[in-house]
Amino acid sequence: MSAPTLNMPPSPTSPQLLPSTPLLRGVAELAAELGARQTFEFLLGRHLDANPRQYTPTPAELAALMARLAGPARTVLDPACGTGALLRAAVTRPGQELYAQDGAPDLAALTAFRLALHTPPPDAVRAAVGDTLRADAFPELRADAVLCHPPFNERNWGHDELAYDPRWEYGFPARTESELAWVQHALARLADGGTAVLLMPPAAASRRSGRRIRADLLRRGALKAVVALPLGAAPPYNIPLHLWVLRRPDRAPAQPEVLLADTGRFATEGRGGPDWRAVREAVLDAWQDFDRAGTLAERPGLARSVPVIELLDDDVDLAPARHLPPPTEADGAEALVDVRERLGETLRLTADLTPPPAATARPTRWPLTTVGELARGGALVMRTGGNGGHARVPVLTDTDILAGTAPSGTLPPSDEEAVLTEAGDVVVPVLGGGAVARVIDTATAGAVLGRSLVLLRPDGTAVDPWFLAGFLRGTANNRQASSYASTATRLDVRRLQLPRLPLDEQRRYGARFRALDEFERALRHAGRLGDQLVRGMYDGLTDGTVDPD
Repeated sequence: MSAPTLNMPPSPTSPQLLPSTPLLRGVAELAAELGARQTFEFLLGRHLDANPRQYTPTPAELAALMARLAGPARTVLDPACGTGALLRAAVTRPGQELYAQDGAPDLAALTAFRLALHTPPPDAVRAAVGDTLRADAFPELRADAVLCHPPFNERNWGHDELAYDPRWEYGFPARTESELAWVQHALARLADGGTAVLLMPPAAASRRSGRRIRADLLRRGALKAVVALPLGAAPPYNIPLHLWVLRRPDRAPAQPEVLLADTGRFATEGRGGPDWRAVREAVLDAWQDFDRAGTLAERPGLARSVPVIELLDDDVDLAPARHLPPPTEADGAEALVDVRERLGETLRLTADLTPPPAATARPTRWPLTTVGELARGGALVMRTGGNGGHARVPVLTDTDILAGTAPSGTLPPSDEEAVLTEAGDVVVPVLGGGAVARVIDTATAGAVLGRSLVLLRPDGTAVDPWFLAGFLRGTANNRQASSYASTATRLDVRRLQLPRLPLDEQRRYGARFRALDEFERALRHAGRLGDQLVRGMYDGLTDGTVDPD
């Protein structure tokens, strides 16, 4: 098999790898079970989870959205590739050519190997090491698409050395505008009519030092859309980042308008990021309609196409929220009435589902077994989530399990065999340190099992699924089955314990666990409705769509 191309300067020293027979044996066993691709993705995920401050990852859901915005492409470039998430998301068919560059040799090598595992043939991958702005490895490339998550707020990006660089077609970026240097680099590496999608800090849309470049991007038809993402979409998670969609003009600009969209309404509380399914549907629907027609009817509070002439003022401020109409009155007061009614119904249901007082019982010592023993004995089947999905099939993520929500993730299409959930399966997240297990219902059945999840499919004649899920949630049980790194906790599902009980006794416990699950889901739903009502009331009172009386 041919290898990917990796242009890397020779290292003055070669690190000595200490022999670790147990580790190598464990990796070999995992590869034999999962295959090389899934094993690599699993180990990479573990490494990134254990070193969150060392990397600035692009979440898989965001990478998939950026790839969809760029559209199908035969040649794709990521000039700041990191761990290769964006190019991985862009892989849709054989025969694509992928180009990657990064200043960190280890990241460039990791990306090259990762893409080689997913891209037939592997010699279609070309990765290079070097400072992209100062030492572009692909100066002659004209790609169909460029995807980029550039470093933000860099002062030492080459301002003094690159004053006369031919890439600055739209103006020489100020020292404080490194992101606009990356924007122009992306445009310079596009073929005529090619599309670039960049993740940008919100300040790049409004800083005065960049207004002349923004104005020229608009006048010449290169900037097509600015999309404000919800909080929590990507690091830094406390800032609503933007997506810029650009296209290298192949003729005089035919579109006198630019698309502005704001998906901030889809932010969610807690870990796991926004409602990615809602973000994806809203953004792609607006972009596809705009790209097809060159204009977009107002979608209050969400999106509109703005005539370029309206933006060419002294500030050239492209922040979407400043140009979007507020939600309609129907989206305000009338929607809040509906939310309030649903909240009342949910609170009444929650009260009805409140568990009865707990009866005191003498501590019981059951004979115990483990999930691993049950799997070896055929009482259940154990499967691990992968990194490939099917088109239009939702992916059940660890965030969905933790939040108790519907499948919301996406994975790039892959020839790997995806694990599909079935009703009665028990799904357990292996990272995060929480005691969580979820029984799959008929509404969730058929979703693809995502990364960092383990699926247990019990034999209904031997193990009751609700009994299994309930005992797997025990705090002490999870503690004894967990291992700890400096920044992450990992659960060894095979070591989780449950008592050996007859099936009738299992079902008795399972019925109580199922009732607790219904109560928990009602509480969560009430909390979400309460948050929605409170946010809506504040917004309605402050924008005038709700009467204070």
